[in-house]
Amino acid sequence: MKKQFAPLMAALATSLMLASCSTETKTETDVVATTATDSEATMAGDSARMAKPEGVMVDGVAMTADKDIVDNAAGASSVSTLVSAVKAAGLVETLKGAGPFTVFAPTNAAFDKLPKGAVAGLMEPASKAKLAGVLTYHVIAGRLVAADLKDGQELTTVNGAKLKVTVKDGMVMVGNGKDAPATVQIADVISSNGVTHVIDTVILPAAK
Repeated sequence: MKKQFAPLMAALATSLMLASCSTETKTETDVVATTATDSEATMAGDSARMAKPEGVMVDGVAMTADKDIVDNAAGASSVSTLVSAVKAAGLVETLKGAGPFTVFAPTNAAFDKLPKGAVAGLMEPASKAKLAGVLTYHVIAGRLVAADLKDGQELTTVNGAKLKVTVKDGMVMVGNGKDAPATVQIADVISSNGVTHVIDTVILPAAK
């Protein structure tokens, strides 16, 4: 009897092991699938929350979500200095990348506020690294619409320094915490690889 029972027990044990392996494999697959689904749902939610099908108007031109940050900016005459600066700093390919990025984009008038000759000096080839440092101080990794920006919030920029957020009477401002902050003039300009907020002042990292 024992001899007949032993093969049965062995077969049962083998079946249990196979079932266990199958369950583990299925569980891992389910986790990956669930994570991918959650990620897609989050992105879809962001798009529904942020994007306006007709685009946000800047200088009479619709900034649409089918274009990347650089291409949208190139269509807006009021940020042409910024577009030139991005090219001079060698950041075009970066800002055309997958991202997503949040960009605080100073207007031409914002650059005009800088000391005389400052912009021309930054555009010189010898100042490429310095220019890139200034521009990346206006870029955050990730997508943040105006509703995500809270009073007192600190954002880590791509160049590593912090930007401080102030929200007062519904107006969003960002700065280095020492100088007068920049005010968001046009918020939530949605692009395929992020979001841009047009601001009225060039933000410079605070002196250490």
